[in-house]
Amino acid sequence: MIFNVQRYSTHDGPGIRTVVFLKGCSLRCTWCQNPESRSEKPDVLFDTRLCTAGCQHCAQAFPHAVSAENGEIRLRREAFSAQDLCQMEQVCPSGALSVCGEEAGMESLMQQILRDKPFYQRTGGGVTLSGGEPFMQPQTALNLLQRCHHEGLHTAVESCLHVPWKYIEPSLGALDLLLADLKHVADAPFRRLTGGSAKRVMDNFRRLAAAGQKLIVRVPLIPDFNADRASIRQIVDFAAAETGCEAIHFLPYHTLGINKYLLLGEPYLAPRQPLNDPDLLTFAEEYAAGKGLCAQLRG
Repeated sequence: MIFNVQRYSTHDGPGIRTVVFLKGCSLRCTWCQNPESRSEKPDVLFDTRLCTAGCQHCAQAFPHAVSAENGEIRLRREAFSAQDLCQMEQVCPSGALSVCGEEAGMESLMQQILRDKPFYQRTGGGVTLSGGEPFMQPQTALNLLQRCHHEGLHTAVESCLHVPWKYIEPSLGALDLLLADLKHVADAPFRRLTGGSAKRVMDNFRRLAAAGQKLIVRVPLIPDFNADRASIRQIVDFAAAETGCEAIHFLPYHTLGINKYLLLGEPYLAPRQPLNDPDLLTFAEEYAAGKGLCAQLRG
């Protein structure tokens, strides 16, 4: 189950890459910039800016899931059937209703990936699995990584590591680089804003270090969560001592994903302003460098 294939990416590993986005995640981070990736099933997106409610084609086609009241379209997303999702984009003439997520065959994905093999070879690029959490589909991740490895492509995965180790371990032999989030090392704030366990993530980092996996630690800096000096010290100390990483990337919080919540009909619960604290970012870089890590700010 995927929701996007992005070609010519330069931000998800070395060189020019194709990024395959897999649906499904075990965390519910309040600041998630890809909320459409969290469910393992297709999502119905509704863009009110494109809707011409007067046509009412959707209400006529899906009366069990759509109603038109006082010129306003209302959805009951849970009522759409699999057959409805297949018909949805043909029913809505304006494109206001769409489906995010589709089952993709392995051969079809590999054909898309291999189109750009010359670019990978010239730039040291390759393929990155992202999400969501790619290891939530462990067999799909393993098959894709092995196929790409067999083709001589550099492979990478972007992961929150909040999955059982048995989902990760089989893929390590075909994985060249892991880009892994280290959001916090304190369990209480981690659980409060992600719904998950910091211990599970930290245990997986330790196992990866023991396995000798090449990885880059990524730290999303979120206001009222970890965007403070004490939290940064704790995160960097753990990364330097226990992950075996060569580099750490700091990702300042932004709000570019707000509109996606509107499309999903969900509230946006994270801060409404991006992180704007140059002194804190400088501190993070300098503190990481002092611990022997190559530190970068990434947009």
